[in-house]
Amino acid sequence: MHIEAAQTGQSGQSSMEEQTIAVADDDTKLFVRSRTVASPSSEALTPGIGVGGGIPDLRVFLCDGILCDGFIWKYLWNDLGEIVPLTHWHYRGHGRSGAPHDPDRIDVAAHADDLMAVRRKVGDPPAVLVGHSMGCQVVLEGYRRHPNNVRGLVLICGTFGKLTSTFKGLPVLDMVLPKLLDLALKRPELVRALWSRIPPELAFNVAAKIGEIDLGQVSREDIMPYLQHVPHVELPLFLRMLRAAGEHTAGDFLAQINVPTLIITGERDTFTPAFLAESMAKTIPDAELMVVKNGTHVAALEQHELVNAKIREFVQTRVLI
Repeated sequence: MHIEAAQTGQSGQSSMEEQTIAVADDDTKLFVRSRTVASPSSEALTPGIGVGGGIPDLRVFLCDGILCDGFIWKYLWNDLGEIVPLTHWHYRGHGRSGAPHDPDRIDVAAHADDLMAVRRKVGDPPAVLVGHSMGCQVVLEGYRRHPNNVRGLVLICGTFGKLTSTFKGLPVLDMVLPKLLDLALKRPELVRALWSRIPPELAFNVAAKIGEIDLGQVSREDIMPYLQHVPHVELPLFLRMLRAAGEHTAGDFLAQINVPTLIITGERDTFTPAFLAESMAKTIPDAELMVVKNGTHVAALEQHELVNAKIREFVQTRVLI
């Protein structure tokens, strides 16, 4: 394991960030970064609870949305890292992870098994699984397939399944996805050229114009890493992965979840509308719901102080005690 850097947290405690590679069942190489709290300050902890509380080795695992390589965790990485070790990883074909060794293993189940490979790489400690967007499906499937040592779930701006059927509350993606995939496979050179030349600034301006992000709450610096990463994911891989996420559901499993679960949704999220979070909160036995007023799909950036405080409270009072 390579030690990348020593850092100091916002409350004065030191931490070490490490980067390594986990190997999936099909030999795909998965990029992993971890942060370990070395010497927490007393202000960072709830009175009576140390790092890990009653679970000394507890670790939080962060699972991205599709096309993402960690931009959504910009603020949570430091804030939550003050009280508990964190691990974040890149999906196969994303960021610094390798392309899928088996090109057919791109569905949610494959990601869930990859998450288990990451958990094993860092010692398979007691875990809180945190997902954003499609990462919520990965977390739910990961818990279903590998429940041992999972102590809590946090689902942020996501759904339990059928992702493409509820975009903007309609099956829009279900209708257009087959045509896009067919075009990408028939005209790969043309599609690759167009995909790789989407200007990030233009994409940002369009997203702001149509209200997909709240410019009053989020900055270009928060969103640009995502938009700059998007063209680096192969379009056919993305479309096939998105189709697989649209076919997957953990809806039949929600009532069987028996760990504390925090569900966070944005009031104005059009990618995964709030009614999906409300449905999950009603079905999962030990769930609590937080609706971020005026929040969009990136509420974790727009109102990060509010969201991060809720996640910290959940970990300290629902998991650690």
